[in-house]
Amino acid sequence: MIIYNAKIYTCDKNFTVFSKGFVEFLDGKITRIEMGNPQNISENDIDAKGGKLFPGFIDAHTHMGLLAGSAGIEVEDFNETTNPITPNISVIDAINPQNPSFYDALQNGITTVAVAPGSSNPIAGQICAIKCSGKRVDKMLIKTVGIKFSLGENPKMTYMDRDETPVTRMAVASCIRDTLNKALKYKRDLENYENDENCDEPEIDSVSEALIPLLNGEISAHFHCHRADDIFTAIRISKEYNLKSVLIHCTEGHLIADELEEEKEFPVVLGPIICDRNKPELANISTKNPAILSENGIKTAICTDHSEVPIEYLPLSCAIAIKNGMSKKNALLAITRIPAEILEISDRVGSIEVGKDADFCLYDKSPFDIMSKTIATFVNGKQVI
Repeated sequence: MIIYNAKIYTCDKNFTVFSKGFVEFLDGKITRIEMGNPQNISENDIDAKGGKLFPGFIDAHTHMGLLAGSAGIEVEDFNETTNPITPNISVIDAINPQNPSFYDALQNGITTVAVAPGSSNPIAGQICAIKCSGKRVDKMLIKTVGIKFSLGENPKMTYMDRDETPVTRMAVASCIRDTLNKALKYKRDLENYENDENCDEPEIDSVSEALIPLLNGEISAHFHCHRADDIFTAIRISKEYNLKSVLIHCTEGHLIADELEEEKEFPVVLGPIICDRNKPELANISTKNPAILSENGIKTAICTDHSEVPIEYLPLSCAIAIKNGMSKKNALLAITRIPAEILEISDRVGSIEVGKDADFCLYDKSPFDIMSKTIATFVNGKQVI
């Protein structure tokens, strides 16, 4: 299939823009991108009529499919508050693909999301990157991308109400360290057992087992952190245990941009942008945050934190960031290539390049214009909107 007569924003490393071009794709993969019109056009090919073609948009931090609006606890599956340490659970076992939010995402050009557990636990569970189109989550799954960690107000308040540890920031950090230390020992014991026939096999520990990919650098720690001191705690713990980490929310990042500039190995996922100061940690929220961090050379993605902000407002969140100083280029990259790189799925999504998944969104004008409309959305080469 071919989409032709389109202005193509590839969002590749060179940020190539084709003023009038076409994209060809077969079996769900991009096979050709060129200027001009193709020589042979079939009735199945799509005339973009001058519309703007982008890579499918990506939200790097959501709770999609884990809860259902105003319905009760019976359909909420994103916070396992019976235990503060649960890295052995995965959102893949709770995501409901029939949740209407997935259709809302597709209607607005969002084709990939990272789904994370909630932030009630210091260590909450496994985060998955999935496509937004499908009936069965196993077929939507791209891969497990990280483990959710939470600092600050949320884990404190959750367990304070239960009169259990942790109830202070000190105890939250201690819980995380104790768990990582235990996992390191378990990892060493496994290695000794595999390499020395005289060593006994350690007793199975599902919590430590789940953290081995993190300790091996195969996936990332996603740290929920709003306040500046919590951001630095996330960095401190990450350095202590040599973790690849992502700073989620990073609400007070604009207050410490000079410090974060020195820590460029820690990318940030900012959001929600459309939000009030509904709890103490959000006292210093600023719509200038994306502009300030991106201008300081920090790898910056924008998220909705759905359902805190409905998923369909991801482009609007970028528009607000642009209004408050973020460049249009950086805003577009913040929902395409950069989140793909942060989630380590850029070999498949995030840009329009040969060999990558045929995920596109076609708009009649800029997606950051409140009056724009999504003409079509494609996932794996199939038109879904």
